[in-house]
Amino acid sequence: MKYALISVSDKTNIVEFARELVSVGFKIISTGGTKKIIDEAGIETIAIDDFTGFPEMLDGRVKTLHPLVHGGLLSVRDNDLHIKEVKENNIKYIDLVVVNLYPFKETIAKDNVTYADAIENIDIGGPSMLRSAAKNHKFVTVVCDSSDYDLVIGEFKDSGDTSIETRSRLAAKVFRHTASYDTAIAGYLTNEVKEENPESITISYDLKQVLRYGENPHQKATFYKGSEVSYSLAHANQLHGKELSYNNIQDGNAALQIVKEYKEPAVVAVKHMNPCGVGLGNNINEAWDKAYASDPVSIFGGIVSTNQEVTKEVALKMKEIFLEIIIAPSFSDGALEVLTKKKNLRLITAPMSDIVNEKQFISVNGGLLVQDIDYGEPVSLDVVTKRRPTDNELRDLLFAWRACKHVKSNAILLAKDLMTVGIGPGQTSRVGAAKIAFEWAKEHGHNENLVLASDAFFPFDDVVRMANEYGVKAIIQPGGSKRDIDSIKACDELGIAMIFTKMRHFKH
Repeated sequence: MKYALISVSDKTNIVEFARELVSVGFKIISTGGTKKIIDEAGIETIAIDDFTGFPEMLDGRVKTLHPLVHGGLLSVRDNDLHIKEVKENNIKYIDLVVVNLYPFKETIAKDNVTYADAIENIDIGGPSMLRSAAKNHKFVTVVCDSSDYDLVIGEFKDSGDTSIETRSRLAAKVFRHTASYDTAIAGYLTNEVKEENPESITISYDLKQVLRYGENPHQKATFYKGSEVSYSLAHANQLHGKELSYNNIQDGNAALQIVKEYKEPAVVAVKHMNPCGVGLGNNINEAWDKAYASDPVSIFGGIVSTNQEVTKEVALKMKEIFLEIIIAPSFSDGALEVLTKKKNLRLITAPMSDIVNEKQFISVNGGLLVQDIDYGEPVSLDVVTKRRPTDNELRDLLFAWRACKHVKSNAILLAKDLMTVGIGPGQTSRVGAAKIAFEWAKEHGHNENLVLASDAFFPFDDVVRMANEYGVKAIIQPGGSKRDIDSIKACDELGIAMIFTKMRHFKH
């Protein structure tokens, strides 16, 4: 007699699967709500307490944790000692386990979930059965995912059993499943006790998409998603266009991280993970005009993100240039009508809500770096010069400061009227970054009443003196150099206002 033990939280297609199992000769052992739904379908089941001779107890916490269950799962069926002990203890072999677990992730994702609710949704018996069956997959088939039901029943119908290859793959899947489940529990409890630097960390991500290739065509790549957060491509919805590539995802993520800096209507254009244009306006149309005017050359083939619904008015402007992706909280019907005429243009809606504290994970060969995401607001706004910035300059300085932290270091960013007018990214010297930004601004007619943001302090006064030549009237930077006084004196000499934030923004 073949026995299948079925106990599932996700009851998708479980009745149909149970019916098929009975048709190929299985008797079904079941528990609680799973047994009830199978019984109601007219399929005969054996209650777990009848199978073990021991009652379910402690509010269901103890029901499958029993030697008659785990003996039937773990016994090695070509081991003489195991065979002898199975017979002596009247243990019945269990040939198939179908189990998925209490919805712990779903529980802790609920608003206002209590600690007690979270603890009660930690499954003990389920992982134990899965691990026992998976360890003994030479003899036992184990299923934790309803998408595998057809495969399993097909093999039972064709040959009376599953193949060892299938059992091995299913066992590996089980251990991935239980590892992910334990990871969620460990993460939740670690956060609850506010452990800042645990002795080990485990992270878990679910497959979202196999990519065509990685950073370059000869590299394979895959996209996985973690827990749901805002401003995330992993939890976005693609409405139109080609599949995302590895580089699209990197650039799209960069665009989202910049646009979330602003509450005002904002448009961000990104190329190779650096902003090439950022604009704020009274509406998306005005913000688009500024972002586009920031760098109408580099935006070609770029990624655009906005924190406002894309309207038909701005869509008509967007469609005139080649863009890879447009990311927004929503698109109007008119905008979709315009933009979906471009076959390959990706249109993506992403959740945009209040920022929460998150960690950033960066892989290095053989290791993992973990840090807080850079949400930092200025520690202070200390005016260190004789001249104070005007209200308009202060507005532009704060706009520039937020954009600059998303530019690769060394970074210099110029702005005017809530739009970027020159960006110098990723240079080995701050002077080199400044020259790129200054020359771009000058070439496009921006040479007066500019503000400058720097991601880190000035070790010398050279950038200040260059800035004066290109029409910069106010500077925002972290300060903290041993030679800050040189830059302050230069600003005072040249009539430039300067603010220290006491917070740097390296981006490597």
